[in-house]
Amino acid sequence: VQLQASGGGLVQPGGSLRLSCVASGSTFSSLAVAWFRQAPGKEREFIGGITANAGITTYGDSVKGRFRVSRDNAYNVAYLQMNSLKPGDTAVYYCAAGSRGVFGLSARTDFYDYWGQGTEVTVSS
Repeated sequence: VQLQASGGGLVQPGGSLRLSCVASGSTFSSLAVAWFRQAPGKEREFIGGITANAGITTYGDSVKGRFRVSRDNAYNVAYLQMNSLKPGDTAVYYCAAGSRGVFGLSARTDFYDYWGQGTEVTVSS
């Protein structure tokens, strides 16, 4: 499975952006998908994730209530909708996929077998 993240860019504080993660291969619908971000000089941070059947979503505390993860298995794509963006959300955003554990989701980066290349988000006026 190959993942391609896109949709990043420059946005003003308070604005919104939607990132996409498109997967190649026929097994996407069996994989959980997670989003991480990494700001310069910081560790990669878990943002949120969604189970394979989209029945469960989970979010990191820093984005809860502002970001939403969704997916459309018919098109092999997952989304990260980001609202009320803040300068502190500036980072490179990555999507990851895997099937370990009960729900396939974890805040640990080593939990995932597949990673996208990252898309940069800058929140600035």
